[in-house]
Amino acid sequence: MPAVPQPRSDDSLAEVVPLASGRAAAGILLGEHLRQWREERGLRQADLATVIRGSVSKISRLERGESPAKTRDVIDLITFMRLSPKDREYAERLLQQAQDGQWYQHFSDVTPQYLKRLISLEDSAQEITAYENLVMPGLLQTRAYAHSLVSMVRKKWSEAEIERVVDLRKRRQLILNQKIPRVTALIDQGVLLRPRGGPAVMREQLEHLLDAADTKKVNIRIVGFAEGASVSPPYAITHLNFHEDGPAELVYVEHINGADYVTSPGAVDEYRAALDELKRVAADRNESKELIREAIASYS
Repeated sequence: MPAVPQPRSDDSLAEVVPLASGRAAAGILLGEHLRQWREERGLRQADLATVIRGSVSKISRLERGESPAKTRDVIDLITFMRLSPKDREYAERLLQQAQDGQWYQHFSDVTPQYLKRLISLEDSAQEITAYENLVMPGLLQTRAYAHSLVSMVRKKWSEAEIERVVDLRKRRQLILNQKIPRVTALIDQGVLLRPRGGPAVMREQLEHLLDAADTKKVNIRIVGFAEGASVSPPYAITHLNFHEDGPAELVYVEHINGADYVTSPGAVDEYRAALDELKRVAADRNESKELIREAIASYS
């Protein structure tokens, strides 16, 4: 059995890609591909600057992902470079993701910087595996459940501020309507039995969880008390895998005053091994749904 890794603070998100505050990973990938396509065609940045009625520095910022990509500029560039239909489709998909990835900036006043980074990367992930030991995964929380959590943690916040955080969490869940990422949620059994917000809120939350478990998009696995006793970490872990052309895989470990982004291969291997061990002992999909049903009955 692998040792449970301890949270690390010596890794930086910048080791994945040169990611500045609030910049979506899709925007960085789009810029990298625009540069690659330009170089493959033997073009200079100055050649493309005239295409978008801009300067060389504007092209440079776009290729580094430092400036938000404008639809007109990107379409003009990929048309000028005569990309193949496959590359054009890929560029347009990255453009859409890069623009969608900026929605969370509207919640900057109630969102810590470390969480903005996670949200920007979730949109670009191919697969997300999350272990939660205290609360429901954010991607699966109902509005009432999320409201109860935020109210408990932010006791001095106004109702308007709390509602904005809840709106952020619900907006974040829209990625579940996309083809990717695939989501595996490993949930400690205690989360099902901890009455956050009261019986009615928990019943609604668990029914929502059961509905999600019936979809192909989300794989929900419950880690039982006995089975997880010797392998469950005392903190939540989120592991993100990306497309082969994207950033390297990373692990997000949140704690009370911030979060660590683990990117060094050795450390990522340790966390991945811990998640694999949790998958090994967790109930399968059908058993997990039965445990959820039992929990729902307990709140009746």
